[in-house]
Amino acid sequence: MDIKDMMNRIKMLEYHQKLLLKLVDNKNLEFYKLIVGKSIDEKEVRGFEKTCEILSMELEEQKAEGFVYFHPLYNKFKDSLPEEIEPREAIQACLKQGLYKPLMSEFVKYL
Repeated sequence: MDIKDMMNRIKMLEYHQKLLLKLVDNKNLEFYKLIVGKSIDEKEVRGFEKTCEILSMELEEQKAEGFVYFHPLYNKFKDSLPEEIEPREAIQACLKQGLYKPLMSEFVKYL
């Protein structure tokens, strides 16, 4: 293992440590538990969050335009997930933690 790999692992451990400290105070942070349990790094989580923000805006726009079928948004979501995370577990963890509720409430219909 080279220095760069070790530094990346240390950064991930530091990130997971921050999440674990939040979990000490609140056991309902299911998304954080999922991130730590699946060893997802901060960069991947930030990408996930950005995707969810974009999809949330698209969902609002589509609902305002009268759309009722959001499977294409779900497919974008599913394709953007880190390979270690299944859509079902991501959606359920986000709902339990209260993240992106309108978006995840729509996506749960496609499980």
